[in-house]
Amino acid sequence: MTTEKTGGSVEVDGTTTDDEQHLRRALSNRHIQLLAIGGAIGTGLFMGSGKTISVAGPSVIFVYMIIGFMLFFVMRAMGELLLSNLKYKSFSDFASDLLGPWAGFFTGWTYWFCWVVTGVADVIAIAGYTDALFPGIPLWIPGLLVILILLALNLPSVAAFGEMEFWFALIKIVAIVALIITGLVMIITGFQHDAGTASFANLWDHGGMFPHGFMGFVAGFQIAVFAFVGVELVGTAAAETKDPERNLPKAINAIPIRILLFYVGALVILMAVTPWTEYVAGESPFIAMFALAGLGIAATVVNLVVLTSAMSSANSGIYSTSRMVFGLAQDGDAPRVFGRLSKRRVPQNALFLSCILLLSGVVLLYAGKDIGTAFDMVTTVSAVCFMFVWTIFLCSYLAYRRTRPEKAAASRFRMPGGIFMVYVVLAFFVFIIWALTTQPDTLTALLVTPIWFVLLFVAWLFVRRSQNHLTRHAAHIAHLRDDSAE
Repeated sequence: MTTEKTGGSVEVDGTTTDDEQHLRRALSNRHIQLLAIGGAIGTGLFMGSGKTISVAGPSVIFVYMIIGFMLFFVMRAMGELLLSNLKYKSFSDFASDLLGPWAGFFTGWTYWFCWVVTGVADVIAIAGYTDALFPGIPLWIPGLLVILILLALNLPSVAAFGEMEFWFALIKIVAIVALIITGLVMIITGFQHDAGTASFANLWDHGGMFPHGFMGFVAGFQIAVFAFVGVELVGTAAAETKDPERNLPKAINAIPIRILLFYVGALVILMAVTPWTEYVAGESPFIAMFALAGLGIAATVVNLVVLTSAMSSANSGIYSTSRMVFGLAQDGDAPRVFGRLSKRRVPQNALFLSCILLLSGVVLLYAGKDIGTAFDMVTTVSAVCFMFVWTIFLCSYLAYRRTRPEKAAASRFRMPGGIFMVYVVLAFFVFIIWALTTQPDTLTALLVTPIWFVLLFVAWLFVRRSQNHLTRHAAHIAHLRDDSAE
């Protein structure tokens, strides 16, 4: 073993071991609050809601409410675990500590894969909306440009990322509030258009709340789940959040209000202004409503907002994948090169890896039949993988309640419903998996997804015997459990 001093840090066999290799807590309360909102309002709402409305009708309102209700408990479980030990830098840490090294490996890499796939979906969406704004532009140009922009946004510092995501999220909030206000004015004034009159009666006058019956209601869950991916982003940011004991609970507890306002509120207004029968897959209902109001320039602005939303989601993906790979490298589950930070404490090697993989989105633009098909395929794969990660949260919580009852009893941020609600949410996830089998496109993606887990299992067979992994994992877990450590 060689030890070398490097600019005030200590390096052991090439690995920096002092505080310089720790992520900096630079995200303020406003950053973490808007990050939580930005994570909860993704491309799925702006781009995917057209398809969700077309298959489920007005019952889509209940779809979003149910998913939001269930995921609130997932977030509360995650929050209680992260706050039970502030040395947990991400959910990969608590999975590894509570369930074993395999859980940290599978959770970390699957979450990384989730965001790479989501980032690919966002690159596809960005290319599609750029084509709508600038017809005829080669799709690879916006695809490549957005990756370079995201890299430039994330390299300076975590505070720069937080600031940019703050403004991205703010733009999305303003757009949704503007849509709700505009829609309410149209409803109150009885706005007339080709499809009828703007009225809340449109919610039940066209076949009732469940026009396609129970199976139509079930079909809505397939697409809607993807709209919620990223809601756990506050957990990824836990290691870089100032005063996490105060800011994390505030961000998590506000999730139900955000879902009611931004999802349910927006969808109620959209379907009240225009009957649900007018919405089709692949078209943004947000753009359609502003165009209907005669606000042509507003429709263009909303197109830009949707573009910003996709940028925001991809930005969050780049951030979370780089932090997850950094954590995996610290635990010995990823190559050591990804566990190094720049002078600004940014995991730049992990950032470069994620950006390179996003280039596959540019390839998919030319491989698929159309942008909509490519988007549906990758979003389903992403949703299934995110559900796996959320399930690990819940299994970790069960292990925590079983093995650390004294910490659970002393928790100041206890999960409502406790163990009972864990089983309710797990049953709901089983229902979602079944729902994905009921449609041909989502079934195909569901059948493809296990390939990832097979590849991961094969990789784990090699990693778990690695001396580097065994040594670094043992040291990492010892640090997490050392009550005397800082």
